[in-house]
Amino acid sequence: MKRNTYIRTGVAEWKVTNPVHLVCYFRYLRFFQSGKFLYKISSQKVKEVVKLMNHPSIANCAFKGHYTICGEQIEAVLLYPSARMTLLRMRLRIRGTTIGANNRLDIITLITTGVSESEIGDGDGDILEVVDGWQEDETHNPAIPAVSHRTGLSPFVFVPFDEAETSVLNLPVEKMDYFVPG
Repeated sequence: MKRNTYIRTGVAEWKVTNPVHLVCYFRYLRFFQSGKFLYKISSQKVKEVVKLMNHPSIANCAFKGHYTICGEQIEAVLLYPSARMTLLRMRLRIRGTTIGANNRLDIITLITTGVSESEIGDGDGDILEVVDGWQEDETHNPAIPAVSHRTGLSPFVFVPFDEAETSVLNLPVEKMDYFVPG
């Protein structure tokens, strides 16, 4: 789980005030031993989202993808099911904030890229096989260039499922105006 915030200026009414909104949203990842994972972006707190991400076959509210682990790195890919076939490719590094704890995921790369329908077929196969050997900036649909995202790349924090109800990450923005994942 990863918490992101940004400031959005609002519409000034009557030219008296210039409102500013603090927008808070979370990126959630749930990995399964089968090599599948779930990915969700939501403004909901961890205690609500954990109820929705229990099993990869029934989680209709999250994107589904495949991953592999090699050493301390995770390669993960998912297909956004839309009219424009877009892949999200992530390279993550597992690390710990204390000795023996693997409790953080650093984002090394976060790339969206195009893919052709002929490459993915019905979309039920292992999407990792499709991108195997691709260069970082490679796209297979000229209408969707490869984009390397540079914002919102703070580390993911592990929240054990049995601690989802009591995690400090459930606090409202006004009680937790920033969170340093370490």
